[in-house]
Amino acid sequence: MKIICNKSDLLSGVSIVLKAIPSRTTMTILECILIDASAGEIKFTGNDMELGIETIVKGEIRDRGKVAIDAKIFSDIIRKLPDNEVTIETDSNYVAKITCEKANFTIAGKSGEDFAYLPYVEKDKFIELSKFSLKEVIRQTIFSIADSESSNRIMTGELFEIKNNNLRVVSLDGHRISIRNIELKDSYEDIKVIVPGKALNEISKILSGEADEMVSIFFTDNNILFEFDRTKVVSRLIDGEFFKIDQMLSKDYETKVVINKKEFLDCIDRSMLLVKEGDKKPIIVNITDGSLEIKINSPIGSMNEDIDITKEGKDIMIGFNGRFLMDALKVIDDEQISMYLMNPKAPCFIRDDKNEYIYLILPVNFNNY
Repeated sequence: MKIICNKSDLLSGVSIVLKAIPSRTTMTILECILIDASAGEIKFTGNDMELGIETIVKGEIRDRGKVAIDAKIFSDIIRKLPDNEVTIETDSNYVAKITCEKANFTIAGKSGEDFAYLPYVEKDKFIELSKFSLKEVIRQTIFSIADSESSNRIMTGELFEIKNNNLRVVSLDGHRISIRNIELKDSYEDIKVIVPGKALNEISKILSGEADEMVSIFFTDNNILFEFDRTKVVSRLIDGEFFKIDQMLSKDYETKVVINKKEFLDCIDRSMLLVKEGDKKPIIVNITDGSLEIKINSPIGSMNEDIDITKEGKDIMIGFNGRFLMDALKVIDDEQISMYLMNPKAPCFIRDDKNEYIYLILPVNFNNY
């Protein structure tokens, strides 16, 4: 194999597929990037058997072939080469020679035949949405999935539910729920799958976010495929039944608060200066006519601050994990937000009038602190 590419094109391709290279594995072939120039185009592939990424790299093919090269070494070499054309050449023993100007590297590769290719995904079930919409919907929900150490694997993914021309994306971690509804340009058949949070995180990093460029998403029983630009991302789906979210979304409330989002977020941010990392000390929110007071009393010190609000219904005093509130507020783009509360032990809802977003946050019993 012999290919010639600009360093910038190589670096772009490497940075995309690196996201599917496992940090730890007993299979050394999975630590490699597959460079495949056997079929008239240069394809880079990374695959950890859960998440696979393939992207087309611009360049000239002098001799066709393929090779698997250690991803870390290869990416480090490409990154430090001069900004010029790079030649990658392999011999019959899969030894790769990388040349750029006067720099010459020789590294051992592996047979491309041993590499695990991406699974084939049929393209019967699919939806299309803009890069911008997909990137936004991930940003506005991904923070409330459970971490990978969670005992409940369902919570480490997000529900993608399509009904007619609506996409609903839901994430939860046992303390909060994030929901985004997006209107699609076309109607599609009903689909309901759980997509791993890891895959969505990596896709969000690759997506450029243009509003007028589309992503095609294909669904099978076991896999989901995202296609955009010259890149494919395939992920296994999470098996199981997602939680019955609709039963948790009560429309009843005793108190409604309309508040300036930035003022509220900044105030909570200030209060969190008195909470050490990992400390579960709650902030106390005291809502009365025309005023929302945030109070905190910790071993470090105390703080209280008032914000002007519009209130309907009863006064209420309720405790929250301040970071959970901040996570939701940071991803809402509206200037004013509406909060709906029932009592100090019931969830708080932050939602817009069209239900394009809904954030449910469980309260904390502040009497114990």
